Amino acid sequence: MDFGLLDAFSLPFMARALGTVAVLAVAAGIVGIGISFRELEFVSDGLVHAVFPGLVIGAAVGGTAGLLPGAVVAALAAAVLFTVLGAEDSGRDAAIAVVLTGLFSLGVVLVSRQQGYVSQLQELLFGRLLTVTELQLWQIVAVSLIAVTLMALTLRAQLFRAFDPAGFEAAGFGPRRTDLALISSIALLTVAGVQALGVLMVVALLTVPMAVSRLVSRRFSLLIPIAILVPLLAGSLGLWLAFDWSVGTGATVSAGAVVVLVLLAIYGIAVLGGGAARAVRGVRGRLGRPGGIGRRGPSTARRAG
Repeated sequence: MDFGLLDAFSLPFMARALGTVAVLAVAAGIVGIGISFRELEFVSDGLVHAVFPGLVIGAAVGGTAGLLPGAVVAALAAAVLFTVLGAEDSGRDAAIAVVLTGLFSLGVVLVSRQQGYVSQLQELLFGRLLTVTELQLWQIVAVSLIAVTLMALTLRAQLFRAFDPAGFEAAGFGPRRTDLALISSIALLTVAGVQALGVLMVVALLTVPMAVSRLVSRRFSLLIPIAILVPLLAGSLGLWLAFDWSVGTGATVSAGAVVVLVLLAIYGIAVLGGGAARAVRGVRGRLGRPGGIGRRGPSTARRAG
């Protein structure tokens, strides 16, 4: 049976999956500007992996209902820890890498002690985008809203700190509080996304949309709208491709993984398009200079006269 795009999203589970992607796209577009301008991509990766043991403990204690509380506790604890580690630039990345690998390894050890841990590990790593329940969708909405609110309330301070760190401190702002607000926003967005996309896939949601946006636009006012539209497009196309592939071939396809692959494909197109645009601008610049290709210099003009 062939399903069109609208037919596929008329199914309740596909509609919930698309709604989940839409909520996460809006939140990632807003929080992502802080990640990109503050160059916190590695910290975001560390937060994603730090959430993993919290998910495992939450699932062990409360089942599916315990995933969100466990992830929130782990994410906020990691946010405080990374804020403290980030206070000193020397050795910061090494310390975060140690915490990242240590907490992720702890999560793997904890989940391996449970029965049927292979399937649980797969779900935690790669998510369950097509099986998001209505309750989980509302939880994602609530957590994403808190993350966006926290980012919006501190956006001016975040940008000030990103563009002029010395001036930020001289103006009397507290860098520790601002850092904690941003990292907490990233942590909460991680919690929101990890239930649907899994630990490994949510990293792309945090970093790729704003990276694409900065490649295709130099206007600050367009960065957030483009960063929202990119995952919306990737989510819609990726969900439909995964669904169509599963129905057409009978294969089990991770919808979250397909969405991320489409997102990365968009990034690749943006990189290639940006390179081509720079090459064209370079050629035009050479053509426009006196004596450039296709232009006659003064001596040439005199000889022609």
